[in-house]
Amino acid sequence: MVLPRRKFLSLAAAAVGCSALSPAMSALDYPTRPVHFIVSFAAGGPNDTIARILGQHLSEYLGQQFVVENRVGAGGNIGMEVVLSSPPDGYTIGFVAPNNAINTTLYQHLPFDFLHDSTPVAGTMKLANVMDVNLSFPAKNLAEFIAMAKTNPGKINFASGGVGTSPHMSGELLQAMAGIKLTHVPYRGTAPAMTDLLGGQIPVLFDNLPGSIQQIRAGRIRSLGVTTAKRVDSLPDVPAIAETVPGYEVFVWYGICAPKSTPPEVIEKLNRAVNTVLGNPKLIARFRELGGEPMPMAPAEFGKLIGDETDKWGKVIRGAHIELE
Repeated sequence: MVLPRRKFLSLAAAAVGCSALSPAMSALDYPTRPVHFIVSFAAGGPNDTIARILGQHLSEYLGQQFVVENRVGAGGNIGMEVVLSSPPDGYTIGFVAPNNAINTTLYQHLPFDFLHDSTPVAGTMKLANVMDVNLSFPAKNLAEFIAMAKTNPGKINFASGGVGTSPHMSGELLQAMAGIKLTHVPYRGTAPAMTDLLGGQIPVLFDNLPGSIQQIRAGRIRSLGVTTAKRVDSLPDVPAIAETVPGYEVFVWYGICAPKSTPPEVIEKLNRAVNTVLGNPKLIARFRELGGEPMPMAPAEFGKLIGDETDKWGKVIRGAHIELE
């Protein structure tokens, strides 16, 4: 059958139009299959716990499974490389945390440029770090601690869950702003560091609030301050470090990113879903049990936070000459 030229051109134009619309239509239908949610740290840790809470709520809201996968190693860089090298279709997304901003400066030869190669999707949660001391430690408050540190430069050890972690950076920022010199003792995670703090082998620990809150409430350790600008509702009697060191602020933030060039329609739909479930009273209550608060954000707003944090920690790392051993 031979089509008249006008009919042929009309059908061809319609076919081209359908082809051009298909990615957008596919994005509007997203998700039509399970989504791989990559967490760059081990199961059972705070990143994994929060991602699984969020993934469960997103699965229920969007009607497709958000499957949490733990890709561990290199301070979170292995998992992020998996995310950023995946097809930009919204079916592989990554859990983002301060380590991603810190690693940009801390690691010299990353196989990716996090700010350039990722697309911010949404903020999810924020919480405080906390400065803990053993009950036998002489300083009863931060002012006394700073006075001790100034008269004993380099002689007070502080622990963290590892070089380049947010708690480590919290200690480095305190040194810079308070004009003191401490000695950092990195551990392989905060659990063994907490064991040594309780046993008196280490006098000071900077930790994520969820890892310390039960020990503080039970009176087994003493907290000298939270790192957020103001006190937190879950520990109202613990002062903010900023009450003694004006301008000091560190907060842990979590969020979601996708590979560069992920369709805007997918980003928008994911962002809307995340912000909706963050308003769920059950999720809010669960986050507060962990010492955190929901952090709903537009993609651009979350992207600005990541950029600001990257600049902030880059200056701290360079100023303190922090290097990986």
